[in-house]
Amino acid sequence: MQYDIAAIIRGYAQGYFLMADECDRLGWYGSHERTLIPLDERFRYPKSLQRVLNQKRFTVTINRDFPSVVAGCANRETTWISPELQKIYWLLYQSGYAYSFETWQDDELAGGILGIVIGGAFIGESMFYRIPDGSKVAMVKLVERLCQRQFVLFDAQMMNPHLERFGAYLVSDEEYNVLLRQALQSPCSLI
Repeated sequence: MQYDIAAIIRGYAQGYFLMADECDRLGWYGSHERTLIPLDERFRYPKSLQRVLNQKRFTVTINRDFPSVVAGCANRETTWISPELQKIYWLLYQSGYAYSFETWQDDELAGGILGIVIGGAFIGESMFYRIPDGSKVAMVKLVERLCQRQFVLFDAQMMNPHLERFGAYLVSDEEYNVLLRQALQSPCSLI
């Protein structure tokens, strides 16, 4: 099956995201509210995580093992990352739009975050961990990286208690689209 990468990127640039339903049918979704991870002093994390960061048990890489991060994100009892969506992520990766931000403990993949970069927007698709704190360290280090690279927006799509602990907050669809338009004008690079 052929995929139109430009059309897929246009969909994300218009504020939509791809998800598969319980029958693995892929569709575009939007939301009346979006969850953002702050890229300023509002970003926070538990004190216990600071101890983990200080121990320097994890190393961080970008795109060292993109397929394993996608597989890790999809490896759930119920997942919206269908085999077809995994293929699309691979094509977006090959086209320079999709990234895996990874943590490693020695040579073992500890966790990671899968995202799409368009301009100054990082659109977080999913995250996972295999080793406790692997995805949390990835979140902290990714936010540091996005701030260093002057990204405008870290879109986490949907709120959950885990993201709330990092200071995630909700914005209206209108506010999100204003921020997204600003982000699309910013030529940022994760690498």
